[in-house]
Amino acid sequence: MPNIKPISDLRNYTAVINEVTYGNRVYLTRNGHGQCAIIDMKELDELDKQKALFQLMSKLNEAEISIREEGTVSADELEAELGV
Repeated sequence: MPNIKPISDLRNYTAVINEVTYGNRVYLTRNGHGQCAIIDMKELDELDKQKALFQLMSKLNEAEISIREEGTVSADELEAELGV
């Protein structure tokens, strides 16, 4: 079950921080609406890695589609185009 607290509970931030563990985020609300979340650093690092992997896989997929639709350029053609 989500751990939801009003942002005013941060007056005693030590108690709120002690409730944060891996997989147990604390969501803070302001005037009854979600404002922010406190998350364990290890979990955040894993989320960042997953995001980076997703972005890499998306770019690789775009490249594969581009190769299928537009083809490739040989090294000689590239050198001629660049004037090398």
